Amino acid sequence: MKPTIRCGIRSVLAAFFICSCAFGADVARGHLRAGAARVDITPPVNPQYPPSGKYEHEHLYVRSIVLDNGVTRAALLNADLAHMTEELWANASKQIAEELKCPVENIIISAIHTHSGRPAGPPASAVSVMPPIATMVSAMLDAVKEAKAKLQPAQVAFGTGFSYLNANRDAVSDETHRWTQAPNLNAVSDKTVAVVTFTTPAGDPIAAYVNYAMHPINGYLVGITSADFPGAASRYVEEAFDDKMVMEFSQGASGDQNPLLMRSSTNALASLSGVKITGYDLVREDVEGPLRDGKVPFGKLDLKVADRFERWIESEGDVLGEEVIRVMTNSRNRRSEVPIWGAQETISCPGRVRADTNTGREGEPGIYKDGDPVNIRLGMIGVGDIALTAVNAELYTMIGQRTKQHSPMANTVVVTLANGRATSGYIPDDASFGRNTFQVLGSRLKPGCAEQGIADGLDDLVNQYMSR
Repeated sequence: MKPTIRCGIRSVLAAFFICSCAFGADVARGHLRAGAARVDITPPVNPQYPPSGKYEHEHLYVRSIVLDNGVTRAALLNADLAHMTEELWANASKQIAEELKCPVENIIISAIHTHSGRPAGPPASAVSVMPPIATMVSAMLDAVKEAKAKLQPAQVAFGTGFSYLNANRDAVSDETHRWTQAPNLNAVSDKTVAVVTFTTPAGDPIAAYVNYAMHPINGYLVGITSADFPGAASRYVEEAFDDKMVMEFSQGASGDQNPLLMRSSTNALASLSGVKITGYDLVREDVEGPLRDGKVPFGKLDLKVADRFERWIESEGDVLGEEVIRVMTNSRNRRSEVPIWGAQETISCPGRVRADTNTGREGEPGIYKDGDPVNIRLGMIGVGDIALTAVNAELYTMIGQRTKQHSPMANTVVVTLANGRATSGYIPDDASFGRNTFQVLGSRLKPGCAEQGIADGLDDLVNQYMSR
């Protein structure tokens, strides 16, 4: 099954071949300058569900890193939101490109995918509550303008570390013998923490662009406002450098990756629904399911349980933040004269629509009929010997690993939930389509197209960058 490749207004059918597009002038090196900024987007306090005020992850931000090499500019943005919608990306990227006088292809805007980046309180299921588009675009433009005003001579370096906070979340239940969401320590999980560090010539940090694959679902259904572990990690690193730099988090291929340790967040859900907290791990689905499906009322969170839960989010951020700082410290191959180049491409894969919508969330196979084709936007920004690739969907781990392993550049990063939102839902690798998980059952993609199309498409964009 082959994807349709769209290049500009032309469309061709090819065996995972990306056609050439004129993205601008050939790559030219120049002396790097960088600037970074952070803008608060925390929603107003709900007096019925006030924040504790004790933890940094209770604040939501937009962060921006602006790059300039005297030839062109680029921007890396993230937002403490659940998703990056098509409307938000289209509006923000256009105005940011106009502000920076750079191509839209030189911009990556991603969401950290927090499941609690919303106003506090019920309805608990409203994970994807979004601020008004105009408000978000304004915040992003403010962050870009501030970062542009701070442009200064810079060096860039790349490094990787490891964090064992995550685990594969597709497992077979010991009780039902069906697929469910639970830690699967025998399944694939990418522990890589990738860090792109921007420093002054003297070595003082300006910004760090961090990539890690783990769902920020600690606050899911709990009814709090939180940027979860990505926000906690970002603030930990920023405060370590006296708030003189910005850490920007991006999601890796986390479609099948959850936090390994979820006792505290499950206890928070138990507190809301009246389930007895024993001290031991509770079965997540037994506690989450009734709340998620509206079978039990949304109660009040016990203050002691809430504090332990929020402290755990902070702890995850601290651990990840320390690894980021370690990688920053040891990333010594810094470069100041670099090319900057961006590209985007769209592939189209056959779609499907589930025909048995009254069945359960997971555990049993679904029945499907043909659906509209699914367009998936690919992107890439090259900065020196670093390739930041982007996909507007949630990818399974093996697609990210395949992309990085086959990339012609060693320093390749896969950023997901970036530059809009595909209609695909989750994008499993082909082998995982045989699992009756909720991610697979809800995917609008037919198997046999997206995995190879994405991996080959991103690697081809990297090849284009290298050949210029």
